[in-house]
Amino acid sequence: MQIAAVLTLFPDLRETEVLTWVERGWVRPARAGEEWTFEEIDIARVRLLHDLRYDMAVAEETMPLVLSLLDQVYDLRARMRAIGRVVETQDERVREAILAVLRGR
Repeated sequence: MQIAAVLTLFPDLRETEVLTWVERGWVRPARAGEEWTFEEIDIARVRLLHDLRYDMAVAEETMPLVLSLLDQVYDLRARMRAIGRVVETQDERVREAILAVLRGR
């Protein structure tokens, strides 16, 4: 999706602001010649940035901290899912022991 199509999803968003987000590395679309190509993940990131700036009024200078914390949360969730998948492969005795530790027993 080109930037013009992305902007139709967010009528109150200006192209210059999206390009600033790209320059700062907050959104990482692929480059296709002179154009940026936004994939679904990029559009989701634009939606997040839009919500933070317009709906939650997060200040521009605070945005790097907020994005860093959110990225850490997403990374932690992915790691927890991976650990869950590994635990599921263990025999029942091991799973029960892990659950007991997690429950504080």
